[in-house]
Amino acid sequence: MIGPVGVGGTHPVRVQSMLTSDTREAQDCISEAMGLVEAGCEIVRVTAQTKKIAENLEFIVAGIRERGSNVPIVADIHFKPDAAMEAVKWVDKVRVNPGNYADKKKFQVREYTDEEYAEELGRIEEEFGPLVEEAKTRGVAMRIGTNHGSLSDRIMNRFGDTPLGMVESALEFARIARERGYHDFVFSMKASNPKVMIEAYRLLVARLSELGEDWNYPIHLGVTEAGDGEDGRIKSAIGIGSLLADGIGDTIRVSLTEDAVYEIPVARAMVDQINSLRAKNDAPIGKLSWDQVPWNPFEYRRRSSAKIEIQGIALGADETVRVFTTQEKWNALAHKLAKLGDYQPEIVIESSGVIELDPRDEAAISALNASEIPQLITVANGLDLPVIPAFRLLAAKADAKHPILLKDTLNPSLEDDRDFLDTLLTASMNIGSLLCDGIGDAVIVQGEKAPGQSLRLTYNILQAAGARIFKTDYVACPSCGRTLFNLQSTTQKIREATGHLKGVRLAVMGCIVNGPGEMADADFGYVGGAPGKINLYVGKEAVKFNIPEEEAVDRLIDLIKEHHRWIEPPLEVAQIED
Repeated sequence: MIGPVGVGGTHPVRVQSMLTSDTREAQDCISEAMGLVEAGCEIVRVTAQTKKIAENLEFIVAGIRERGSNVPIVADIHFKPDAAMEAVKWVDKVRVNPGNYADKKKFQVREYTDEEYAEELGRIEEEFGPLVEEAKTRGVAMRIGTNHGSLSDRIMNRFGDTPLGMVESALEFARIARERGYHDFVFSMKASNPKVMIEAYRLLVARLSELGEDWNYPIHLGVTEAGDGEDGRIKSAIGIGSLLADGIGDTIRVSLTEDAVYEIPVARAMVDQINSLRAKNDAPIGKLSWDQVPWNPFEYRRRSSAKIEIQGIALGADETVRVFTTQEKWNALAHKLAKLGDYQPEIVIESSGVIELDPRDEAAISALNASEIPQLITVANGLDLPVIPAFRLLAAKADAKHPILLKDTLNPSLEDDRDFLDTLLTASMNIGSLLCDGIGDAVIVQGEKAPGQSLRLTYNILQAAGARIFKTDYVACPSCGRTLFNLQSTTQKIREATGHLKGVRLAVMGCIVNGPGEMADADFGYVGGAPGKINLYVGKEAVKFNIPEEEAVDRLIDLIKEHHRWIEPPLEVAQIED
């Protein structure tokens, strides 16, 4: 229970968000929280950077209760155990990040002996134990929330910057809680890279299953630093949606670099889609044991198909994932193909020779596998099957040499006015999940009728899944009370200046908490260091300090040029409109 709201078990998937207002401004926080509640938010999180700031939670919670809302309030804690000890007095739940709650990250490389490692764990217990005791006494819940980019030096040196390290980091803290008889906690394994996030959550759930039935704690899902706009929604749907489709996840937060209230409709739509999917498809479509499944769900590896050529374009093997379209859509775009740059429809499905199959049809699969010639295959339209399991079953039963064309839906849209958010979430969840499984050599979006919009969505899904990089990749944290500059306007300004840098990954972080650690594998970082001051990073290393905010974007461009990653923007930028 998070206050009056149940999480896990038979409870529905809960939707939560985080305040962007400064925690020191109680009235602003109260107003924003009430707006979130009105939009359908069920759990509200607020940052508490220091003990002094955490004291203001008393007035924020009281004000929300005076407005007639019992929405659970969660305190977000990172570096300050004393802030957590203050926050636990006032809130329904405390979130701690094991990577920096009791550790000061220095990116040191060292070998820990077993004795030294045990000493480190003893030190953590001294820091974390009192919070557990206080939470237990007060009936306050907790989230043990690991983030990919903020693993401790101890974990990094023993397990590496890996999903396994993320899981072990959380389990260290969970064991301390359990030893004190405290079980009111939720796990999370957040990352900005959907592949890393999916692997980490799968590993966590498998590990909890191994440890025993009494380790079956609820799971909070989120893609951290997803960004804004269409890209942020797609990346969130790939990570969160694919795990929900697999039955993992009890509460979610869609992290967008936008006003927090805009996160709620996206999260609610995702939950509604999953509920509909579960209600419709509650029986397995095929029975396979794990030794019959030719891939490792805990480690990304692309399915090893053979290379074939269709319409003069190579696909399969190590070729890039190709983009299919219909003849009708190709004809609609034909007059401006030269202006579309990297956003090209590549293969027309009607003349591609693709073989459409029902993955449950053993005779058809046997005939396919009897052929020595690799064939492009896909799941047939019109089948009443959930997309993700259908393509997984096809990938498991068909010989690996046969490349696979992925579809977002098996029922192509004929509607001109279908809600695009639903189309986007469905396509991202279905295609993105399979790409993160390593399945898929080509893709087609059938759920969007508009030619340009379906093409743009296809490419953006490929980018978010890391399957085909054709534009600048941004890692942008959602704003919160810790943010030291206007994230939304700054992110937009950086996009306008750098959006043409194909293959460059830029991180825009509001503060040091979401700074060098959370940037993980970004090439360059723009991080709030102090009010009005920006620090610039190359990878995880800070190289420029205390740059006035008004100069920082230009200095970022200079830094990119210094590392020979800058190209001048083209005179004409490709547009995909309908």
